[in-house]
Amino acid sequence: MPAASIARVLVDSPLPQLDRLFDYQVPAELQSAAAPGCRVRVPLRSAGRIADGFIVELVDTIEYSGALSEIDAVVSPVPVLTDEVYQLARRVADRAAGGASDVLRIAVPKRQVRVEKAWAASEPTVGSPFEPVDIPEYDAAILDGIIVQAGRAVMEAIPRTVEVGGQWLGHWALTMARVAARALAAGPVILVVPDYRDQEQLENALRTILPPDRILRLDARQSSADRYRAHLLCLDGVARVIVGNRSAVYAPAKDPSLIMVWDDGDPLLAEPLAPYVHSRDAALVRQEQQGCALIFLGHARTTEVERLVQLGWCSPLSPTTRYLPRVIPTAQQVADDPLAARARIPSNAWREAKAALEHGPVLFQVARPGYAPRLVCESCGQVARCQRCNGPLGLKRARSSPSCSWCGAIAAQWRCAHCSANRYRLQGQGATRTAEDLGRAFPGVPVIVSDGERPIVTVPDRPALVIATRGAEPVAAGGYRVVVLLDGERMLARESLRVGEDCLRWWSNAISLAAAGAPTVLVGVGGSLAGALATWQLADYSRDELADRRRLRFPPAVRVASVTGDPESLTRAIRSVEGLDGVDVLGPVDTAAGTLRAIVRFDFARGSEVAGTLRSELIRNASSRRKRVPSTGAPARLPTLRVRFDDLEPFEQLEGTL
Repeated sequence: MPAASIARVLVDSPLPQLDRLFDYQVPAELQSAAAPGCRVRVPLRSAGRIADGFIVELVDTIEYSGALSEIDAVVSPVPVLTDEVYQLARRVADRAAGGASDVLRIAVPKRQVRVEKAWAASEPTVGSPFEPVDIPEYDAAILDGIIVQAGRAVMEAIPRTVEVGGQWLGHWALTMARVAARALAAGPVILVVPDYRDQEQLENALRTILPPDRILRLDARQSSADRYRAHLLCLDGVARVIVGNRSAVYAPAKDPSLIMVWDDGDPLLAEPLAPYVHSRDAALVRQEQQGCALIFLGHARTTEVERLVQLGWCSPLSPTTRYLPRVIPTAQQVADDPLAARARIPSNAWREAKAALEHGPVLFQVARPGYAPRLVCESCGQVARCQRCNGPLGLKRARSSPSCSWCGAIAAQWRCAHCSANRYRLQGQGATRTAEDLGRAFPGVPVIVSDGERPIVTVPDRPALVIATRGAEPVAAGGYRVVVLLDGERMLARESLRVGEDCLRWWSNAISLAAAGAPTVLVGVGGSLAGALATWQLADYSRDELADRRRLRFPPAVRVASVTGDPESLTRAIRSVEGLDGVDVLGPVDTAAGTLRAIVRFDFARGSEVAGTLRSELIRNASSRRKRVPSTGAPARLPTLRVRFDDLEPFEQLEGTL
């Protein structure tokens, strides 16, 4: 048998029983094209069909002595799947009891033939020279040590804006760009940000430091051709700064020197598809596998990152000079003044905003978009509900028909399910209604609304009222002259395990957009959150929050997995892990879909064992035969067992129910 004539192939299939390497004979006519990492098509004997896959490795011999099926075709000789990315996909999939092919669908874009041919015909590229940059706000020697020694750090961002190349950006973007440029001399750099707003700021900062050919964008918003072109450019060995959203952590960069993640608490960094791997976890695994540096950058720490700091796994890194924003809590004023308690915007916020509008823009952060987030029955006061899905009704615009916040259905002829009345009243104020009220209060001042439907990235340095939902705040040239954080009590009323740290992140990110010395008014919020913001000791709140989670045995003090299925399969899965040390089970309880769900809690040291055991149950459930019901001829019942690791949904209350 010729050398390296056997290919070990990972089949692209969501079936858990196919999540392993299959051996195929490489025909003589395909041996010149077959290489590790290339796309192939292979037969599946049991299914009687042809499937796509990747060659993971070529071997000389195997233990199996029977005849092997042959590879049907080599789709492309380009090795688009590097061994580093495959090992990463395999590791994070095993950690989450998922399939490696599910991860690779995110990591490797679909093939674009024209792009691939143009890339293959192009001349090898050599990156333009660049000069390392200084990072005056941080200790450069410590940063260089982290990069050279492949260390892990949690970096505190500076809460202010800065002008770079004629554009105003969050200082975090400039910091990230400078650190990336400093690390680029040692190899490729991967920068991961939550969304396009952050990405645009970061790219603008990078362009002022590095040549254009050293910056590579790789994200899901690109066209299929552009994303595949960027993926191929990662393979040419040129040290580049790769910028993108959550999928960029899987970029096929050869021997990266640094992975850097901005604002890891943003839910956009959590993959919504199975196996639901968070970019933070993928970055931690890749750093350990490839021996590169890893830095988490943010204004506020998540409890997950705080846990890593307390374990000594990550080192805290703060600016050499402390930057203390001016935050004014109003909780005491509201408590002392009955009239202030009924007002949405207290008097001192009005005064600060009125004075600041003579000089520049003022930001009002609100909790919800639309006109009125909630409607209630005028007769009985019950929340108005959708007749289709029972979701809460709201108004997106003034004088519009109410619509469901969950399914979007229009409720033109709504009647209360409790008293049959057909009149409702508004409850709460969304961004549009707030803009309408503020426009009347400040006549002649331009009003700008920024939310999910009307995204605005920047605003000029002119007097204006900017009303933005959390996370949609534009960057103001010169910074906002005043920032007013409204609806704090409403945000904190959301039943969620992460509500405190989420609010801390939303508010600290908004505070960082204020001009130097400009005040931020925090309306109606007191206690530890207000104290952390007023003193800018945000890490103290994360430390106390993690201590509470440890006492309650809640994540991230422990890991969790939600297991959902029919009674028989769920019982079998739960029994398989109940005997393991450090494992306890909550439930099962009924779900809205008519199945049962249980929560498995376990120590981090037991993660591999629990994941492997539950993965075995998934395979058993998916591969067991299900016969048709003879009397009805109904089709075989599909597998129902589902497992999701690090799932916080059971600890959350849907925001739409508030």
